[in-house]
Amino acid sequence: MFTRDFFAGKRITVMGLGLNDGGAGTVRFLSEMGTKEIIVTDLKTEEELRPSLKALKDIRGIRYVLGGHQERDFIETDLVIKNPGLPWTNQFILIAESHGIPVTLDAGIFFDLCSVPIIGVTGTKGKTTTASLIAHLLEESGRQVVRVGISQISVLGELKKIQEESVVVFELSSWRLSVLSRIQKSPLLSVVTNIYPDHQNYYGNMEEYVEDKKNIFRFQSSGAVVLNANNSWTQTMATDAPAGVIWFSRANQASSDGFTLLGDRIIEAQAGYHEEVACLAGTALIGEHNYDNALAAVAVVRTFGVKPAAIQQGLLSFRGVPHRLELVGTKKGVRFYNDSAATIPEAVVAALGSFPEPVYLIVGGSDKDLNFSQLAAVILDRVKGVVFLRGAGTDKLLLELENLFVQRKTESQKWIVVESMGKAVELAARNAEKGDVVLLSPGASSFGLFKNEFDRGDQFREQVQVLSD
Repeated sequence: MFTRDFFAGKRITVMGLGLNDGGAGTVRFLSEMGTKEIIVTDLKTEEELRPSLKALKDIRGIRYVLGGHQERDFIETDLVIKNPGLPWTNQFILIAESHGIPVTLDAGIFFDLCSVPIIGVTGTKGKTTTASLIAHLLEESGRQVVRVGISQISVLGELKKIQEESVVVFELSSWRLSVLSRIQKSPLLSVVTNIYPDHQNYYGNMEEYVEDKKNIFRFQSSGAVVLNANNSWTQTMATDAPAGVIWFSRANQASSDGFTLLGDRIIEAQAGYHEEVACLAGTALIGEHNYDNALAAVAVVRTFGVKPAAIQQGLLSFRGVPHRLELVGTKKGVRFYNDSAATIPEAVVAALGSFPEPVYLIVGGSDKDLNFSQLAAVILDRVKGVVFLRGAGTDKLLLELENLFVQRKTESQKWIVVESMGKAVELAARNAEKGDVVLLSPGASSFGLFKNEFDRGDQFREQVQVLSD
């Protein structure tokens, strides 16, 4: 267990600086804690890491090892803090551990140093919207909330914002959750929005992925976990929950106790008593998957005693989250939605189901060893037009589409594959008609054409803004 006194005078290796603020934020935190020497090592070159290096130019005591790793930096050190996306089986991590050097993540340090209740939110999709909505509803009710992991802001940098009366809302990826099994800690209150195949290029199988997700509630001695009653993977998690379970169900299939949807009304059932807590009519939440997110968020804030009137007010004032079915513009009667955070095929299917209007879809990208067969069928049956972004995931999706043409004995189409967001938006806008929707919902990773999913969404927004009205 780490204390604030641990870091003073130590030599600490930060493995994976990256281009988001996570690595740079960890370095700033260590500097503030009085660390003697900070070794920053990354496979990327100085040129590739220029934005992060610029952000750290005023910090003393950093030794950079860029373009590769050196064994001595994992042996002659007091601690290794690895980037969450690096596997625990990495050869340099194993070298450190074989020499008795502790290895952790920013999340592990945060859990050790945080002295207030943590609400943890995970799930394959919906965790950012759910975590943001939980934080918003609590803030609207007068609580002091510290948001962690929800944006690209440093995890450890948020520790200084915590006050005695604070509540932390922490969005946790499976990678960050992996460290909780090492420190034997879970949030007081946890949410698992859903589980679908994801990151299968990182995990050996779905079971390993799910086991990391379970760490969000595995070590609870009190509190509860909020689970989706309509998702097959989360249904099975309840048997492993050591504390309480609170169910939510959009399909009105929750157990006798829980949160469900009746039309557009959120109903809370406890010990045979039913109460209407809020209504989703008039909110900015689009699509049934966002109704799930709302149910989970309401379940959480009710455990904190937030009254129905405050919940209703908060739902109506919530404006949504960037890159998640974000309306970025209307041009010539065509609405443009940025859903760049849709990085798995199931998320695209859910997004398409949110629109009764004809949709021009911008889809595709790099591969995470996922199955595109369902998405291919939905594209053929539901989409008015489609533009593909180049990538290995796109190649798999195109193959699934060709297989469907053979199965259905229909004539194949000539698909358009582009290498820039500008071209994708130009083609979609040219073909869309008044009343149509142009939807960026890639269903794949962004690497190759973009820095990350946020850059992909930002480029889409920028290209829409320059279209003529």
